[in-house]
Amino acid sequence: MKKYVAEIFGTFWLVFGGCGSAVLSAAFPEVGIGLLGVSLAFGLTVLTMAYAIGHISGCHLNPAVSIGLWAGGRFPANQLVPYILAQMIGGVLAGGVLYLIASGKAGFDLSAGFASNGYGAHSPGGYSMMAALITEIVLTMMFLLVILGSTDERAPQGMAPIAIGLCLTLIHLISIPVTNTSVNPARSLGVALYVGDWALAQLWLFWAAPITGGLLGAGIYRYLGSKD
Repeated sequence: MKKYVAEIFGTFWLVFGGCGSAVLSAAFPEVGIGLLGVSLAFGLTVLTMAYAIGHISGCHLNPAVSIGLWAGGRFPANQLVPYILAQMIGGVLAGGVLYLIASGKAGFDLSAGFASNGYGAHSPGGYSMMAALITEIVLTMMFLLVILGSTDERAPQGMAPIAIGLCLTLIHLISIPVTNTSVNPARSLGVALYVGDWALAQLWLFWAAPITGGLLGAGIYRYLGSKD
């Protein structure tokens, strides 16, 4: 049970820290942290939680990661559903706390996006659904390659959280203009649930694409990392 609770807290931190930086700090007058700051915030949430709960739950914080680790032979199938449910709970709780904070400012408007992921008219850069799909699949695939490679018993020990956190930072630097960056269905759900409307209508892509990418990354690493 402690593993599932750890995943709730870990995913809460990822969504609250990452999306919170986007909603509260990205464009703050004169001292906003911008795209670079938001990207770094997401990376730091994973880095800090990997050291905090990695030894308890493995610090997945992401249904696509859990599914990818299962496909890569690193995670038992019978724990997949509880992990994913815990991640969803953590994401939704984080979205709720962030909403309570953000709505305390005059002029707050959920329709501005609330850090939700989107494509077409709801892509920050106006990118198409196909562009969003390809972006999310490819980047989640690379994320799983980094996760599986850096946590391999043959890799330098103790360095995996740094590699994974920096990888997530890089992923955001690439893709915030395209989709606002998901690569994580729980992160997408956590804020889309409060926006409703278009955010929920487009949520399917931010489940389907990261899971597909996670499976691809796992399959590639099973080939590259095999010892025979």
